[in-house]
Amino acid sequence: MSNPTYKVATVGGGCFWCTEAVFQEVKGIVKVVSGYTGGRAPGRPTYREVCSGLTGHAEVVQITFDPALISYRDLLVIFMTTHDPTTLNRQGGDVGTQYRSVIYYHNDEQRQTAELVLAELKDSFDAPIVTEVSPLSTFYEAEEYHQDYYRNNSSQGYCSFVISPKLTKLRKQHADKLKSA
Repeated sequence: MSNPTYKVATVGGGCFWCTEAVFQEVKGIVKVVSGYTGGRAPGRPTYREVCSGLTGHAEVVQITFDPALISYRDLLVIFMTTHDPTTLNRQGGDVGTQYRSVIYYHNDEQRQTAELVLAELKDSFDAPIVTEVSPLSTFYEAEEYHQDYYRNNSSQGYCSFVISPKLTKLRKQHADKLKSA
């Protein structure tokens, strides 16, 4: 998977299980890892600690992608249109700062692209976009049982009622960007 042309993006749009499942469907995505970043507590956080809201970390996915197949801009458009970027610290029934809508940039070019995408999409929503654009701090990979969660648990209730509809929306809005297209 190591290729010098691959790039990395880090985003949080609520529960990382949802965001991971979305990007696993997209052409040009090489790897998606669920994890945590953006917190102020020292050391490696656990899921339980992050869920308490006390660490300040967000649930995020770190996406390795091939820019020859999908641009960072297109990746961000998919991200912004498959979650609700207008709700502060909430996605559906998931509430807390760990579920904030956030784009963590790895360099100045990513920051500029993120700001442009947010400006381009601002009129596409009924409420103001609250997505945070912040520099990436230390990324911590989530526990193993969080990785490939939807693929391993698609019949579980949360997956059926929350993730499956997001995937349906993805397929309708971005069919030309999917691996199966």
